[in-house]
Amino acid sequence: MGTRTETGTQDAIRGRGAVVAALMLSMALVAVDATIVSTAVPQIVGSLGGFPIFSWLFSGYLLAATVTLPVYGKLSDTFGRKPVLVAGSVLFLLGSALCALAWNMESLIAFRVVQGLGGGAIQGTVQTLAADLYPLKERPKIQAKLSTVWAVASIAGPALGGLIAACADWRWIFLINLPIGAFALWLIVRHLHEPAREPVARRRVDWPGALAVFACGGVLLTALVQGGVAWAWLSAPSLALFAAGLALVGVVVLVERRAAEPIIPGWVWRRRTIAAVNLALGALGLLMVAPTVFVPTYAQSVLGLAPIAAGFVLSAMTLSWPVSAAFSQHVYRRIGFRNTAAIGASAAALIMFAFPLLPYPGSAWQPALLMLLLGAALGIFQLPLIVGVQSTVDWAERGTATASVLFCRQIGQTLGAALFGAVANGVLSARLGGSGSLDSVARVLDDPGSVSDPERLRRAVDGAVDAVFLGAGAAACLALLVLLALAPRRFPLLPEQRRTPSDQVSPARRPE
Repeated sequence: MGTRTETGTQDAIRGRGAVVAALMLSMALVAVDATIVSTAVPQIVGSLGGFPIFSWLFSGYLLAATVTLPVYGKLSDTFGRKPVLVAGSVLFLLGSALCALAWNMESLIAFRVVQGLGGGAIQGTVQTLAADLYPLKERPKIQAKLSTVWAVASIAGPALGGLIAACADWRWIFLINLPIGAFALWLIVRHLHEPAREPVARRRVDWPGALAVFACGGVLLTALVQGGVAWAWLSAPSLALFAAGLALVGVVVLVERRAAEPIIPGWVWRRRTIAAVNLALGALGLLMVAPTVFVPTYAQSVLGLAPIAAGFVLSAMTLSWPVSAAFSQHVYRRIGFRNTAAIGASAAALIMFAFPLLPYPGSAWQPALLMLLLGAALGIFQLPLIVGVQSTVDWAERGTATASVLFCRQIGQTLGAALFGAVANGVLSARLGGSGSLDSVARVLDDPGSVSDPERLRRAVDGAVDAVFLGAGAAACLALLVLLALAPRRFPLLPEQRRTPSDQVSPARRPE
């Protein structure tokens, strides 16, 4: 009897390892897909045309992945993680196959939306399963692994996209997803076995609420993503979208209050811990725009680095982030989740404020060092909050809680891109005495002979990026204030679930 139990436990651990491998592969596909397309845009436009609307290759995916996060979170709590993850993986692979078959830019954008619908399910459900599979004391290990996957993918994506664009047809960017995704899907179907749940007469799904959330999020995100790009902020399309979005917010509140099982339950915002973490991670998303979007431009335009070298300046942040995240457990076990995250937010604020103090033009190691320190700060900022929130809810609420924090972080990034883009362009216009954008100035600086005073342009870009980092430092301060004012000093942790990892992942029948 003892031998059978020991053997069954070992099988369960091996089963869990297979599921973790599948989760990491799935997360890698989503992470790479967010960046791999960017370097192949010239080839795609040359093949399909549609240059005026190519930005929707990114916006369409972002909209679909973001607005569906709350929906998938609720569905995973209602029907289980496995059905949602399998459905999301199938959607992502279907979208990838269709993207490879696209015949014009419009069809490619539509199929990217299908990809985004699957990507939203993968992103939220993988993070939820990470909490299901591991007890609290082991949870930082899997979160650090997922952070490492995302970090490596963010570096490898552009390089891989450029390599494929140079050596093969751009359609292979999407085709390579199929064998990797199919293998991950097979691992999930084969090895992920969730515990039996109590039967219920009828599982209600708030489809009106899902539709309202999707419409509201889609309209508001479109206004943020396209404002200042496709049209001016105070133009009729922008004002109309914001007005429609605010009206749909009222519709969402009305529908969700009447729903028996709302997609966005009221407790997400009534519980002090979850509400504080949502706001803090929204601020994190806001400040993340400064390094991820503006540091590569700064490195190329101000420091004169090649694109690959500029990518290495940013990659310093992705190297220290997962290491810091894994180390954070030793800190929050002593001083708590809130205080650990507050230390990370404080350090991030100081680093953001230090960026404008860098000498002009300076050396590449200086911003790289700041990015290394920033990654360490953000690792002990984000992970304790995610782990802490997941540990305050039981299985039936974990998907919704996880989706809410990821949704707020994504909304923060979208808002940050719009806000800091406007700040950068405003500084450039003021310093250059006219209209200008960071992208257009960066392109001009690639060919110094085309402009009479490249030094003035470089200084203008330097000033614009400095202004962005000051704004990002303010966002870090906002996160710190939210944590200190709203988050409880000790998170109300629930006792560990009676289901063990062998209950949740078992390649065979549980041992008797």
